[in-house]
Amino acid sequence: MLEFTWSPAEKKAARAAFDLALAREMKSIRQEAEAILQNSREDRAVWQLHDFLSEKRRKLDQKYDYRYSVLMWVFSRLVSEGWLSKDELSGIGAEKVEVIGR
Repeated sequence: MLEFTWSPAEKKAARAAFDLALAREMKSIRQEAEAILQNSREDRAVWQLHDFLSEKRRKLDQKYDYRYSVLMWVFSRLVSEGWLSKDELSGIGAEKVEVIGR
């Protein structure tokens, strides 16, 4: 992938978009976790919840990497998974958004 430079304004917009996507995904995970507990009458649901959260944590740690060297890949993935829209990335520059959209 191409190397990009990031202006201070683009860095600020990138951080805001990154945090927005993370907050959305965390909210979704919370809703799923609450549903696991609410939909189960068994005490072992606690361990199912633990396993669920452990797996989600592992995936989030792999996905949400805020190094500028990989941020374009991260944003591409977040857009493809629906956690961000290209419009929400407009502050990072048109050239970067175009590459993400490919």
